[in-house]
Amino acid sequence: MNHVTEKILVAVADLAFYAGLPALMIWGWVRFSRRPRVQGLLPILSVLSLALATASTALAIGSVLYAHAIGGFPYYDPLLLRIYRWGALLSITALLFAIGGAWRRNPIRWHSLASSVVVLLFWFAAAEGE
Repeated sequence: MNHVTEKILVAVADLAFYAGLPALMIWGWVRFSRRPRVQGLLPILSVLSLALATASTALAIGSVLYAHAIGGFPYYDPLLLRIYRWGALLSITALLFAIGGAWRRNPIRWHSLASSVVVLLFWFAAAEGE
């Protein structure tokens, strides 16, 4: 893969994470607030999944902003590794809940599944870049 193609892929991934993921989550929360509630355990799993994916995304954005404010983390910084661990744990749990919640129709089942997958991919990419 040449250098230009790599830069384009990184730019698309950045755009997907920093613009697409928040838009998807906001859309999911708006759908959740406007649609009638579906009763049962599986729809609750979708809500929990979206909440955990939102928390993981907030951690990711907060850690990126913090890294810019301090001039970046040193390699294998213990705080950074702890952030990666918590972000991955939140997003994996969100993904598991999303898979469980996708089995029954509810307004946010696909939002929670997509959000949890995208934020989990972010944590893997961030850790791989370390």
